[in-house]
Amino acid sequence: MQKKRFAQASRVIWVGFLANLLLTLLKFVAGILGRSSAMVADAIHSVSDFITDLVIAGSLKMASRPRDGNHKYGHGKVETLAAAFVGGVLFVVGAGILYSGGDSIIGHFSGSQIKRPGMVALYAALLSIVVKELLFQYTIITGRRVKSPVVVANAWHHRSDAYSSLATLIGISGSIFLGPQWVILDPIAAIVVSFFIFRVSLSIMKEALMELIETSLPEKSENEILDIAGGVDGVVNPHDLKTRKIGSNIAIDLHIQVQQDLNIKQAHDITVRLEKRLREKYGEETHISVHTEPL
Repeated sequence: MQKKRFAQASRVIWVGFLANLLLTLLKFVAGILGRSSAMVADAIHSVSDFITDLVIAGSLKMASRPRDGNHKYGHGKVETLAAAFVGGVLFVVGAGILYSGGDSIIGHFSGSQIKRPGMVALYAALLSIVVKELLFQYTIITGRRVKSPVVVANAWHHRSDAYSSLATLIGISGSIFLGPQWVILDPIAAIVVSFFIFRVSLSIMKEALMELIETSLPEKSENEILDIAGGVDGVVNPHDLKTRKIGSNIAIDLHIQVQQDLNIKQAHDITVRLEKRLREKYGEETHISVHTEPL
């Protein structure tokens, strides 16, 4: 199961890597030929994708390793760390776009001229938006299917690139079709987009950090676990539940009561049935610890 999940997650990352490579080269060429500083900046932004993709690929490979003597809960936290890294990269990208846009606006009102781009830059921006949106949809679907927080985070990285290219498209379109006096649309749109990127990056980092500090699962999920336990024949009063996430898996620590006249085998069979029900719901890699008490 873990190998299949790793293969699916890795495939989507490497597809994104190749697409990013081609798009970056295209943006650099289009930016130079089309005299678009915004497109060149967008190409530089895309370079960060290579670093992110390589980090994610490495983290997925490490997270797929089986449990060992030093990592009895597996290596799932590596995915969480990588997701936090992606969120941090997105924040830096947003800050760079915000600074670049603000600097261009200040320069414009100080008398500095923003170059009017050519149509080749416009076509490159359109293609980038389409490709990045398709990558986002492909990656987010796969990430949710394999329950990988780092793949989901990378999907939002693709979406941030689409936002960046959209800002570039608005600026280029305004410069070409509305005249030179509207070249300021490019940096204004970039600043607006930077705040969308900040929002996504902070959401990704918050979720990753909550997992790293051992935050419990949502109350709804914990109530569901208690309901499942209470529905197992022989289980009485499931209580003292503790939960946490470990990468794409979860850990469950639960106390139950059983009739006090049961022998050890009968009590053990009840806990086996409970563990089976929980794994059917939350996956075979779920970490489960059940403490049995006499009623």
